[in-house]
Amino acid sequence: MKRIFKFIERYFFIIILLAVVISLFYSNSFKWVLSEYNGINMLNLLLSIILFTMGTTLKVDDFVTVFKNPKEISVGLLAQYIIMPILAFCLAKMFSLNDALTVGIILVGTVPGGTASDVITFLSKGDVALSVSLTAVSTVISPILTPMITLLLIGNQIHFNPFDMFISILEIVIIPIILGLTLNYKFPKFCDELKDYLPAISSIVICLIVAGVIGANKQAILTSSVIIMVVIILQYFLAMFLGFCVGHLAGMDKKQIITIAIELSFQNSGLSTGLAKNHFPNLSQATVPGALYSVWQNFAGSILAYVFRRYV
Repeated sequence: MKRIFKFIERYFFIIILLAVVISLFYSNSFKWVLSEYNGINMLNLLLSIILFTMGTTLKVDDFVTVFKNPKEISVGLLAQYIIMPILAFCLAKMFSLNDALTVGIILVGTVPGGTASDVITFLSKGDVALSVSLTAVSTVISPILTPMITLLLIGNQIHFNPFDMFISILEIVIIPIILGLTLNYKFPKFCDELKDYLPAISSIVICLIVAGVIGANKQAILTSSVIIMVVIILQYFLAMFLGFCVGHLAGMDKKQIITIAIELSFQNSGLSTGLAKNHFPNLSQATVPGALYSVWQNFAGSILAYVFRRYV
C-alpha cells in the first residue's frame, strides 16, 4: 500500500495531466466537485482536507523557527505578498484580460504559498525547514492579507465582500490547520505514521479539484487557453526568477535562494479557485486560472526539481 502512495507522490505531474485529459473528454465525471451535498460545499471540503493534512505535519516548534530565522522568513513573506500580487496585476493589465480572468490571475497572486512547494523544495535539495515555515506562516496570515490585497487591486472595478472572503479563508484554511495541528499534538506517533501517505492524499485531492474546475469550464478553456496559458506560464517563471533575485539580494545561501524561488512560484491555486467560485459567482471563468496554474506549477515544478538537483 505504501508503494502505491509513494508512486502517486512521485508521479503526481503525470496523474494531474491524466485528470485534465479525462475532464476535457468526460467533463461530467467530476461535476460533483463543484456541487453541494446536504449543504456541504464539496470544493471547500476538498480544500479543507488538503490544509488538514498540512496541519498534521506541523508542530508548534515549526512556528518557533520563524523567530529563529526572522530575516529569511520576513524576506519570503514580503516577496509573497508584495511581488506576487503586483506581478499578477501587471500581467492582467498587460494582456488586457477580461474581468473574470483578471480576478482569477490576481487571486493566484494574492493567496499564500502552496503545500506542493515543500515537496518540490525537498526534491530540489533546498531548505525544507524554511519552505515549511514560509508555507505555514503565509497560510496563517492569509485570512487578513489575501482579502485586503485583492480589494486594493480590483475593488474599484469588481465588487466583492472582503470580510466574507476573510471568513471563508478562516473556515477553509485556519480551522483545518488547527485541527491537524491539534491531532499532531495529541497523537504525534499516529501523525508520524501518516506522513508517508499524506502527500499522495493531497495530490489526489488537488487532481480532483483541477479536474472538476476544468470540466466545468471546458468550453471557456478551449476558447481562451492560448492567452491564459501564456499569462500563467509567464506568472510562474517570472515569480521563480524574481525569487532568485530576492534571495540573492538578501544575501541568502544557495539552498535558501532555491527555496524562496520555489515558494514564490508555487501558489495555493486550489484556494484561489475556491475563493473565485465562492466570491465571484457571476464570473465563472474566474476559476480557470487557478486550475490551470495548478496543472502547470506541478508539471513544470517536477521537471525543474530534477534540474535544480542535478545542476544548481
